[in-house]
Amino acid sequence: MNTENYLNHPTFGLLFRICLLEEHQELFTTLYAQRLFFLVTLEASGMKFEPVSRSEARLLLETRLRFLRRNGQYQEYDRLQKTLQATFQ
Repeated sequence: MNTENYLNHPTFGLLFRICLLEEHQELFTTLYAQRLFFLVTLEASGMKFEPVSRSEARLLLETRLRFLRRNGQYQEYDRLQKTLQATFQ
């Protein structure tokens, strides 16, 4: 099952979810250019958008890949590996 998730950023418009990082943190990028990256954290007061650099976004994604591989979640690992290649190479 392939589900795509989107958020509407107040300034940058529609954001596309790259991956879930932790329980309340996700990595998003701008939908069309995929040049701006945001760490989105769900807090009790609402959503917090933190801009991150391209290299930091790649590092976060690679860290998630290592976590998935260690935990044997190979289907999600393969999907995320393709996302890494499409987004950063």
